[in-house]
Amino acid sequence: MTTAREIMTPDATCVGANESVLDAAKKMTDLGVGALPICGTDERLKGMLTDRDIVVKVLGVGKDPAQVKAGELAQGEAVTIGADDDAEEILRTMSEHKVRRLPVIDGHTLVGIVAQADVARALPDPKVGDLLEAISA
Repeated sequence: MTTAREIMTPDATCVGANESVLDAAKKMTDLGVGALPICGTDERLKGMLTDRDIVVKVLGVGKDPAQVKAGELAQGEAVTIGADDDAEEILRTMSEHKVRRLPVIDGHTLVGIVAQADVARALPDPKVGDLLEAISA
């Protein structure tokens, strides 16, 4: 049984909820990633911030990315997966919520991210195809 812990990218870097979207964009650039978890001052996960969020919800509507806080873009409760959840649960959660990245939680601590690419590398092709179809639909 493959678990989230086995296929995740560990040591996910958070953007603080009070950090600007501009700072978040710079972190994404430096890290070469398209999304960052948003963490509060309590180090708990508040949501995910994607490069698309920055373009559509900030730049596209004429807001100043230096003035908008990352936490303002966190919507509802973040969809997560437990570190010891198995591959079937990962696939189900990604498909059900139509997300390409899942923060991996151990207790209340963020320990990594499972991305669609991680799933593609770790699981058999038919399951990956089903996931891509579910997310894209």
